[in-house]
Amino acid sequence: MSVVERVSALDARRPQRADAARNFDALVAAGREAFAEEGSGASLEDIARRAGVGIGTLYRNFPTRDDLIETLYLGEVDALARAADEVADLEPWDALRAWLDRFVTYVGTKHALLDGLNRRSPVLAECRTIMLSAGEPLLKRAQAAGDVDPDISIGDVVKLVSGVAAVASFDDEAQRQRVLNLAINAIRR
Repeated sequence: MSVVERVSALDARRPQRADAARNFDALVAAGREAFAEEGSGASLEDIARRAGVGIGTLYRNFPTRDDLIETLYLGEVDALARAADEVADLEPWDALRAWLDRFVTYVGTKHALLDGLNRRSPVLAECRTIMLSAGEPLLKRAQAAGDVDPDISIGDVVKLVSGVAAVASFDDEAQRQRVLNLAINAIRR
């Protein structure tokens, strides 16, 4: 999926009028902040207050909590896909590694958002496709360069890194980073 297609998936939700778009953007930023701080139970009233708009404006843009969470999640996946484009000119292993580092950040955000999202949401399937499509060319380049086992799929890599990144019982951030490095380096030839 090209950058243009990814952008249109997110922009399709954004209002066209300048003042409405500003409110939408403020609500998205406030929602991202509130969910990061408070998890999936963040108050919609607090999000509206943080954005400097009334609750009615929030509901005009996001009729349900799921609508807001889906938009935030789509924004995170879009940023992850853009990160693949940004690192594509690096050496194959360095590009894959840089994207996987960004993927780890995404995993942390993903869990906070997914806890509050209806798991049957069609947006989840769309986001998975966008994410895998973004990472696959980086993996294939690293495989072609002989840096990664050719039998490994992008789905394998995503599950490996997601599983490690989602573990909550690390002693500290340094230990989490060491274990993530072990996981990522495990795919390297």
